[in-house]
Amino acid sequence: MCGIVAYSGKKESVINSLVTGLKRLEYRGYDSAGIAAISSSGIYDKKTVGKVTNLERAVLEDQPVGLNGIGIAHTRWATHGEPTVANAHPHASADGRIWVVHNGIIENYLEIKKNLQKKGIKFTSQTDTEVVAKLIGDLYKGDLRSAVLETVAQLKGAFALCIISKDEPERLIGVKYASPLLVGIGKDELIIASDASAIIERTKKVVYLEDGELVDINKSDYEVVSFQDEAIDKSVEKIDWDVDAASKQGYEHYLLKEIMEQPEAIENSLRGRILLDEADVRFGGLMDVSARLKDINRVVLLGVGTSYYSAKLGELYFNALTSIPATAAMSPEYRYTKNNIDKNTWLIAVSQSGETADTIAAIEEAKRHGALVTGLVNVVGSSISRMTDAGVYNHTGPEISVASTKAFTSQSLLLLMHAILLGRQQGLDFSASKKLIRAVVDLPKSIGEVLKSRDLIEKVASSIRKDNDLFYLGRQYNYPIALEGALKIKELAYIHAEGLSGGELKHGFIALIEPGFTTIAIATDDVVKDKMIANIAEVKARKGRVVAIANEVIKQADATVVVPNIGSDMLQPLVNNIALQLIAYYVAKERKLDIDQPRNLAKSVTVE
Repeated sequence: MCGIVAYSGKKESVINSLVTGLKRLEYRGYDSAGIAAISSSGIYDKKTVGKVTNLERAVLEDQPVGLNGIGIAHTRWATHGEPTVANAHPHASADGRIWVVHNGIIENYLEIKKNLQKKGIKFTSQTDTEVVAKLIGDLYKGDLRSAVLETVAQLKGAFALCIISKDEPERLIGVKYASPLLVGIGKDELIIASDASAIIERTKKVVYLEDGELVDINKSDYEVVSFQDEAIDKSVEKIDWDVDAASKQGYEHYLLKEIMEQPEAIENSLRGRILLDEADVRFGGLMDVSARLKDINRVVLLGVGTSYYSAKLGELYFNALTSIPATAAMSPEYRYTKNNIDKNTWLIAVSQSGETADTIAAIEEAKRHGALVTGLVNVVGSSISRMTDAGVYNHTGPEISVASTKAFTSQSLLLLMHAILLGRQQGLDFSASKKLIRAVVDLPKSIGEVLKSRDLIEKVASSIRKDNDLFYLGRQYNYPIALEGALKIKELAYIHAEGLSGGELKHGFIALIEPGFTTIAIATDDVVKDKMIANIAEVKARKGRVVAIANEVIKQADATVVVPNIGSDMLQPLVNNIALQLIAYYVAKERKLDIDQPRNLAKSVTVE
């Protein structure tokens, strides 16, 4: 959600640096963009609605001169106020001397706004961000850092900020609280960004800011201090992926590239973690908490959206392979319910970005109760990876398309491996564990076979491109896959779809079946296949249309996407899901939609 880039350096045009960084952050989701840069005559600013290319075009038409190499830029995803030029960032102080970009949400902005209005300060936008700029301007007495520190002491909510001032033209300040921010350390340049994607072309050296920290950049030097203005010694870390991993590499869309990358992504997730001879798994990231795992009597898996559906699969895995009860919980609701967690609870937080605000809030609640909290995230150095007791990285490489594909597959697989790890500690049978791990090792090959049949899947997708409503049916381990499949086609193709258990069909949902209504039914070979065939018959009896995902052609269905049989009820759903990802992709493509950046969606939701 939203994106921040700020630049201080002399290597190239500050405008080029900012615009290039914003383009790298487009996948996060946004509806407007803007920049502000210090020039010899003051502050140059430009804001536009729509794509970053609109901003780039507007800047080229202006041909700004006298820029000194310091500027801030932003892509906005509307929260307070519609997508308009007035609401786009950056926002300025009342006198126009100080400019601010902001990710997050200021919960007490109305209170601050009223106080400033009493002083005669006027506002020109509907945003919560503008109060930050106006407040800094009101408190400014010649030292930008002091004014910013006074300001953040009054703010409540989540905020990553970057600030520049006409009066201090060689200074750039960044602030982090409950919204991601990092500093890229390049040669003769420093870049602040909300995401490593914005800086990876320039440098792999980064400093990750923690909550309650401010970075003060002056020319080529920087200092990190606390909100109490106490110096903090920060280590410089290295990003472990390169710009090629974040490019399309010849594919029409990032989404298709990321679907096609899944065999390799899974192998990267597994690397060094399989102990086949011991019928066990090993996670280096959990070694430090292995002793605590022996005392666990409850497992909670947290997630929201796609990550919640992988958590639902994880719940089934833990309950099948261990003697400890497991529950998947929706992050936004978790801290608002009585959850009875304690020091013997293992809470696993699942998040692709590692920045999901709802999940972070739930982690904080769990830690207050003494629970063991670990993370399962894809982004190294993300907030969740740093705030948990321990954790596991997906290692799938960057996922640029807003809709998650390879991260979901990796999350689900690694949760199965978490369950094996705990199960083996509790006496999970050696032979059963070894058989399951062999299937894990074979999974990339089976997924590769599905990917080879994508032309046939495209034809099936073409037959539902005009549908406005869909059911996705699954049972047991395929129920979370039905939920995830429905979510994908909602996200990508804007089709209303509902994922449900086949057992739910007769309990109300069947009233919606009418001639031509399409149901996508997952009926691969498992213990509930016969029940799924019965569901298909129920739909057909009401003249509904059925597309089956199965290991062989289902005669009762109108069409079947045949997928390989992996020989494991637990892992087969991850093969089936690849077919559903491709169906969603091709339906969206036929509808000529913006596949990588669906409307109204953001990759990383950093506010509640």
